[in-house]
Amino acid sequence: MNYCGLNQTSNEINRAAEKGTHKTVNNGILEIGGVSCEKLVSACGTPLFVYDEAAIEEQLRSYKEHFRSDNFETEIIYASKSFTCIAMLQLLKKYGFGLDVVSGGELHIAAHADFPMDHVYFHGNNKTWDELELALNLGCKTIIVDNDMECRMLVDIAERMKKPVNVMIRVNPGVTAHTHKYIITGDMDSKFGVALNDENLILGMIGLLQSSRYLSFEGLHAHIGSQIFDLRAYDALIERMIKRIKKLITEHKIEIKALDLGGGFGVRYTEDDKPKSIREVCQRIIAKCEAELKANDLCLHKLMIEPGRSIAAEAGYTLYRVGFMKRTPNVSYLFVDGGMTDNIRKALYDALYECDLANKMGLKKSVKYTVAGKCCESGDILIENVMLPEAEPGDILVVYGTGAYCYSMASNYNRLNKPAVVFVKDGKARIVIKRESYTDQLRFETDKEVIV
Repeated sequence: MNYCGLNQTSNEINRAAEKGTHKTVNNGILEIGGVSCEKLVSACGTPLFVYDEAAIEEQLRSYKEHFRSDNFETEIIYASKSFTCIAMLQLLKKYGFGLDVVSGGELHIAAHADFPMDHVYFHGNNKTWDELELALNLGCKTIIVDNDMECRMLVDIAERMKKPVNVMIRVNPGVTAHTHKYIITGDMDSKFGVALNDENLILGMIGLLQSSRYLSFEGLHAHIGSQIFDLRAYDALIERMIKRIKKLITEHKIEIKALDLGGGFGVRYTEDDKPKSIREVCQRIIAKCEAELKANDLCLHKLMIEPGRSIAAEAGYTLYRVGFMKRTPNVSYLFVDGGMTDNIRKALYDALYECDLANKMGLKKSVKYTVAGKCCESGDILIENVMLPEAEPGDILVVYGTGAYCYSMASNYNRLNKPAVVFVKDGKARIVIKRESYTDQLRFETDKEVIV
């Protein structure tokens, strides 16, 4: 186990363990998982992603406790695109989660972590021939086909390789969630899925799958977007999906064993966000499915959901060192040693975050800053117009809620190194992803002649 070299006394560790999974303040210093942010950055450097491991486990336990039904099986499938590494996969295995992967790379790390392939679901709108071959060779349990061209390719590959696999069809339900246009996935013009109301296309794809000796058609998948707070969107989704399932069963005699409703459950980034609890989300979805199945005199073998952000986001923090500051006629800038390379969400979605000076938690917030990164882009802004104590070079800025879609979308723009990732729990910290070095960035440089 790779610890950061923190030198905590036994009293400090005991005090941290008593505090549980919540962030706390001790002598004006923020502690995460019982570990001082000052000690974390001293031992591990900045920028630094910090995950409260106990907080992740709390989310996993809550999903397992509440997403249950006496009428059908349930499965919770973690959306690994939100954040994945071997340590995260080990937690998911421990709590019996499935895994949603969207590329050959995510398949590969799952296999490397010895994640059970009978709980892996392979998504994506443009899977390559090589990726589908890899999925079948690794024994991936289920492939979610996104369009009719992929459906035909998968039939060809399975027949050639003589390898069995379960298949679901991703449909576009025409339910538009109230969220950013780039993270809406269920409206009729989305790049994902086949239209739910295109009955002939769906029937043709099912017939093609059923004609194969190696493919087993299991059911339908849908996903309507991300950062969704209004649970009525899921009510509408369930009603439409059950209606289509009934028609497939009663009019076309097609067996539908499984329904996957995707994820997208909202989390808290700022005080304006009012997410529902995991209990509320799960109970609402289960109750609605049970009611719709009963009203339509249907049975379902399995219901699945795919949370990712709601498991990882609020358990994650990013720590930066404050560098220079600059005042213009209208803005007071606070510069940090990271930026859009470790958190692109502000630039992509105008995402909002909250932050503090982790080493000045008890001081009055008297200055309005715009937090900017070090990239050569005017749009490299992390947070605008935030009140903080007066900052000095060397202070530690903590940004909350960065556990999802930050490290997983990190880049080397401007040749910056990707940060390290640490998991903290009970007063101890361990490095789960090492900090990249300049030498690491050169490992693919070459001057090899290509024979054409």
